[in-house]
Amino acid sequence: MTMRRKCLAVFAAALALVTMLSAPASAAPVACAAPAPSTTHPGYLVLDPACDVSGAAFTPLTGAHIWTGIRDGAAFRFEVPQQWNGKLVVYAHGYRGTGNVVYVDNPALRAHYLETGYAWAASSYATNGYDVGQGVRDSHALIDIFRQVTGRPARSVIMTGASMGGQVTAVAIERFPRAFDAAMPYCGVLGDTELYDYFLDANVTAAALTDERIDFPLAPGADYQAQWREQAGRITAALGVKAGTLPVLTRAGKNWSNAVERRSGGERPGFDSAFAYWNAAPSLAPLNDLPFLFGLYPGLSGGTGGIASGNVTDNQYTYYRLADSPLPTFAELKLNAEVLRVQHTATADPGLAGIPRVNGTPRIPVLSLHDVGDLFVPFSMEQEYARRALRNGRANLFVSRAIRGVGHCDFTQSELVTAFDDLTAWVRTGRRPAGDAILNSRAVADESFGCRFTDGAHPGYVASPCPAKTTAPPAPPRM
Repeated sequence: MTMRRKCLAVFAAALALVTMLSAPASAAPVACAAPAPSTTHPGYLVLDPACDVSGAAFTPLTGAHIWTGIRDGAAFRFEVPQQWNGKLVVYAHGYRGTGNVVYVDNPALRAHYLETGYAWAASSYATNGYDVGQGVRDSHALIDIFRQVTGRPARSVIMTGASMGGQVTAVAIERFPRAFDAAMPYCGVLGDTELYDYFLDANVTAAALTDERIDFPLAPGADYQAQWREQAGRITAALGVKAGTLPVLTRAGKNWSNAVERRSGGERPGFDSAFAYWNAAPSLAPLNDLPFLFGLYPGLSGGTGGIASGNVTDNQYTYYRLADSPLPTFAELKLNAEVLRVQHTATADPGLAGIPRVNGTPRIPVLSLHDVGDLFVPFSMEQEYARRALRNGRANLFVSRAIRGVGHCDFTQSELVTAFDDLTAWVRTGRRPAGDAILNSRAVADESFGCRFTDGAHPGYVASPCPAKTTAPPAPPRM
């Protein structure tokens, strides 16, 4: 599958799932229940948790027992292995668009959890959109619902989640520190509103480098989307990028690539392939005629992310780099003099409203994974969490692993399994597992960065091959 087809398939599937309104058929003896009107959020429908959105029934894996239901407008699923070790994994899903149908699904490591004795729980959340606070509330509630429904309390709980669910995970372990014993976010938004700053950076630098004057309306009018599409069309043409085709970069496009690389995690192997991948990918509807990042310009929503009380983006004091030289270049000086500057009117919320703040104050072991080529939720989110944990004296409780992939949440089963097993061993033995030096710019720029924990193929990622992994020769026989 080509890079473009793969990305199209992922986003098309995601949008189809969050907007479907019809009830799927069940593989059980009777049809699935019709979507139930939410009891907590008028206008929302909750799909039957005993059925998958694909139309198949949710059935237990061999030897396991399952429970499903709806509580406070959110669907839930539990699965417990026959030889349960008394421990529970709570899984938080990622962003699902802004449709009015919520549904629950299974974690990627479902089989592995059960094989190693863990039960798991998952929630649909009662809302869609970038509602991290609702995700935290509904995920935390699963612990008590699990006890009520199964009749057996969990003696230990691990929190985990992907993408937006990674932020749900990071916030949950800070808001409810006594509820969890470890956490495994992956491809997560661990920098809260820094994600929206990154979207802002990508778009305002593109405009400045192509001499296109843009604005950032705090209350965009009905015609602003059409205005932005026209402006973005001129910008992308001047850069040499176009949705659906690999970029042929102009001089301005090469400078923009350099700017995005430094704002998304710094110089690192495989970035050119990531840049090509994401600029060939179309953005989300209704701006899916634009390259991916241009449909995410925060000015389209006044910088609220659809959930905050005001604009959360800010680049007043951001200094954009195009190279890593000690002194700024003329092109950098010109860029920073001309780029649109935006001031925030709201910040990450200290509670669970708007976009909740991630403080970086874990009290439990946290092991995370991130694709170095992810330009949707960039690698810089991982670095931001590491910096916050370091400032708060919690660096010893955070381990990060870089994976050599270009996609979003593009991990193999082996990579996830190894990370989970290493995390649980950390909890059991107290021995901190290995990770990558993600705050060391030289280590990140090294051609072998990401090799240590990458295990399997990641289509679309192109960089120098990893050094062959060797094993120590057998010891000579004793005489």
